[in-house]
Amino acid sequence: MPTYIRQGDIPPKRHIQFRDPHGVLRYEEHISRRGFSGIYSNLYHLRLPSSVSKVGESSPIAAERAPADHRARHLRTARLESSGDAVQSRTLLLFNDDLLVHKAHVTSDMQYHYRNGSFDELVYVQQGSGELQTQFGKLALSAGDYIVIPRGVIQHIVVREPLKLLVVESRGPVETPSRYRNDHGQLLESSPFCERDLRLPEFCAPVDERGEFPLRVRTPQGLQDCVLSHHPFDVVGWDGCFYPWALSIHDFEPIVGSLHLPPPVHQTFQAPGFVVCSFVSRPFDFHPQSIPAPYPHSNVDSDELIFYSWGDFMSRKGIETESITLHPMGIVHGPQPGKYEASIGKRGTEELAVMIDTFSPVHLALAALRVDDPGYALSWTEGNA
Repeated sequence: MPTYIRQGDIPPKRHIQFRDPHGVLRYEEHISRRGFSGIYSNLYHLRLPSSVSKVGESSPIAAERAPADHRARHLRTARLESSGDAVQSRTLLLFNDDLLVHKAHVTSDMQYHYRNGSFDELVYVQQGSGELQTQFGKLALSAGDYIVIPRGVIQHIVVREPLKLLVVESRGPVETPSRYRNDHGQLLESSPFCERDLRLPEFCAPVDERGEFPLRVRTPQGLQDCVLSHHPFDVVGWDGCFYPWALSIHDFEPIVGSLHLPPPVHQTFQAPGFVVCSFVSRPFDFHPQSIPAPYPHSNVDSDELIFYSWGDFMSRKGIETESITLHPMGIVHGPQPGKYEASIGKRGTEELAVMIDTFSPVHLALAALRVDDPGYALSWTEGNA
């Protein structure tokens, strides 16, 4: 996963001459994972894709750890002051060696192209609409979309309506869970989504333009500006298994049972060091003595982050739309007082939430302190809920 696709014009064999009707040679680009041993695609350009005409300034990005107590947290991210394009507007909130979690309030189009050369990206669209344009084609952006952007994809995000994005930068590939796939990589019949639900890039005609085209590259240290001598979207065709793709949270089909099922049934993605789950509207457990609210539980091997996208999360009150809760390993958590009992007899829930479980502790970034709810850690005590 993902599956092989081909778009546009490509030659009959790899690594052979490929000319236009006038005999002009086109340029092949190979983009792959794990050197030459992982998934890959071959793209065919009008001009050399390596044509850099100028190297500009670099600017550092420091993931600075905030001094913080070890406690449950509620970050009211809707209150963040953020604006600009899809890169400039990112506010780092949480991070560890495997991922960085940002919130972005996007108000303007990119005036350059952007290539994350150090991280894969998983973007969740909370609000708004726009378009992700890449050398592979374009993908529409709308509320509820997950967008998987492998590192190395050149992107340009256009805003139709102001966007609010949850952005996860991952040290490794973001993939469908291996337990949902058969030996051939196809999603299983029992998977909560299938290939029909995945949206692939819509191929666009090559852009044949010369000039100065700014490209901003994400490095491990920050951002490096450079200038290309021609438009990077001059691709006449490509094929392979490496490309950006999208899945709407609304197409995730929940797995339910007679008794409360643990969070892995909600898993949507896997990546080195963390998993992502989708909580969607669903019927509750149907055993006559079931307790739909999650039982109190201890995270002894993971930190739990939940981004509350929409609806009424049945195990808590006082959570705002776009809030992120952090329940670190070593602390028991679960329903607030009264919510455990109140869930008995309920038929279902109307909610959307994105959960990230990390297998190493996450650190709080400095910006998170600006929207931290200091009373949240005490909200499981009678009288404080």
